[in-house]
Amino acid sequence: MDKPILKDSLKLFDHFGSIKSRSMFGGFGIFSGDTMFALVVNDKLHLRANAETEKEFKQAGLEPYVYKKRGFPVVTKHYAIPDQWWDEPTKIVAQGRYSLDAAEKDKQEKESCVPDRIKDLPNLRLSNERMLKKAGINTIEQLQAVGSLGAYKALQESQKSPLSIELLWALEGAISGQHWSVIPEQRRNELLSALS
Repeated sequence: MDKPILKDSLKLFDHFGSIKSRSMFGGFGIFSGDTMFALVVNDKLHLRANAETEKEFKQAGLEPYVYKKRGFPVVTKHYAIPDQWWDEPTKIVAQGRYSLDAAEKDKQEKESCVPDRIKDLPNLRLSNERMLKKAGINTIEQLQAVGSLGAYKALQESQKSPLSIELLWALEGAISGQHWSVIPEQRRNELLSALS
């Protein structure tokens, strides 16, 4: 469904560096290295906004992508570009560059903020923090010390119901400071083989 737009978008941005795409938010995230700066979903290219470009995007009548998470709408920072922009590829490239710069800046700021609690780590929430505390892991430092595999095994021992393998990816992402979906296949395989 989104493949032609995705293919055209990847071509436009290929000189930004190591450009790749991954399934994200019901579409495909476009990454330069490990920084997501664009999204292709519903046959539209969405560019990431920051505080400055968000105002411009809204004034131009662009709409942010909204998806449902547990039945609730989540408004992203990714705005759908108008179809007529495809007649001016240089405009898309220029806005794409702004989006990449904004995403990298936001990422650096986020990395410089050290979270206080487990629930503040990427991929984790209060329920995960409570589960980890029940398993004897009370702090971020303890979680980092035991690692994602150790934490997952501790959770397996303390929980009555079976755990989803996605929780292992979430823990790995939390410790490495990234979204669980960008954990490389090789690392996932290493964790799986160590688990069995």
